[in-house]
Amino acid sequence: MNYKAPRGTVDVLPTESGKWLKLERILRTIADNYNVKEMRTPIFEHTELFNRAVGDTTDVVTKEMYSFNDKKGRSITLRPEGTAGIARAYVENKMYAWPEKLTKVYYMGPMFRYERPQSGRQRQFHQFGVEMLGVESPYVDVECMLMALTVVKALDIKDVTLHINSLGDDASREAYRTALKDHFRPHLHELCEDCNDRFEKNPLRILDCKVDHEHPSMASAPKTIDYLSEGAKAHFDKVCQLLDELDVDYVIDTNLVRGLDYYSHTVFELISEDPKLGAGSTVGGGGRYNGLVEEVGGPATPGVGFAFGMERLMLAMDDDMTDDAGIDAYIMPLGDEAKDYAMQLITVLRAHGFCCDMDFVGRGLKGQFKSSDRFHAQYALIIGEDEVKNEIVQVRDNETKEQEAVKVEELIAYLDHKMGV
Repeated sequence: MNYKAPRGTVDVLPTESGKWLKLERILRTIADNYNVKEMRTPIFEHTELFNRAVGDTTDVVTKEMYSFNDKKGRSITLRPEGTAGIARAYVENKMYAWPEKLTKVYYMGPMFRYERPQSGRQRQFHQFGVEMLGVESPYVDVECMLMALTVVKALDIKDVTLHINSLGDDASREAYRTALKDHFRPHLHELCEDCNDRFEKNPLRILDCKVDHEHPSMASAPKTIDYLSEGAKAHFDKVCQLLDELDVDYVIDTNLVRGLDYYSHTVFELISEDPKLGAGSTVGGGGRYNGLVEEVGGPATPGVGFAFGMERLMLAMDDDMTDDAGIDAYIMPLGDEAKDYAMQLITVLRAHGFCCDMDFVGRGLKGQFKSSDRFHAQYALIIGEDEVKNEIVQVRDNETKEQEAVKVEELIAYLDHKMGV
């Protein structure tokens, strides 16, 4: 039998992992700059968490989750997104009692959704996400958007526009829910089965329908922004004011509702026209979710966050944005005695912080020089019988092609000097 990776999963090969490492390093650096700390939650959770937190009317819960029963019959789900697990951990670990009221965390890792695989969208995919919990403020909403925009800028992703909208508070959502039902009721017989199911449970989800998105009733549907309460409108107006004062370009997109049930107030997406992603593609997005922590058993706690699909970011990144800077030295032994000596030498070099490799095959100089070039080695260290006998190493600078003999006891200091350590 020929074994293959399951559909919707991909192998990251050594030739590609450098780009992943570069992306991860950039994201972690940005998080440090915003004083956002890493948080790691389990890859699987109890299924009920996602039913409650994400919403049992969403496509994620009803169609896309990888769920199974464990050996004791408990329903377990591979996480389809990161926010619900963060909220659960926030409550379970009583992080709401920490002395600093605003808790800012990020996560990075694999997620799982059963959907049709396509470029930049797999069944096992990776997300970088940020959650800011504990403070309800338009300033925190804008802090979140600025961090998301910083990611886009750092990766040099072109032609990205910030789209924002407001879903309002509970009162706003109730008024909007009533207006949506009044609007769609005459058209239910023309809409798909999912839309009819969502009509009673959560009519807002009708606007996310992939089947009927071209139906005329979608374009003429009421807009959330027209049903905001006084408090919700003031919150959204302040968000817009702050963005204006910071000279951040944005578009108020009244069709933006996001795909998960826990959102309230500000929602946003970063939409790119980069042809590598496809015109109008969403790079990342998020919004405010003031009721989520309470929904999973905690105290009333406001929150706001965003997430990027890392495969999407990889597609948008320049192909030359890799982390393959090469190695410091490639050790080239000639003969068995030299190979024994090389093994000792490479161990000492690594202990002093040098990135090294050596020939383990026993090839001639020509083959070893080819490996040195492939590894982008800064120096080639050549060891033959004479070098072992005289306790020296021939050090060749692969850029200048200059070569000189260096005593073994002076090699560390020599390389440190040459490399400016």
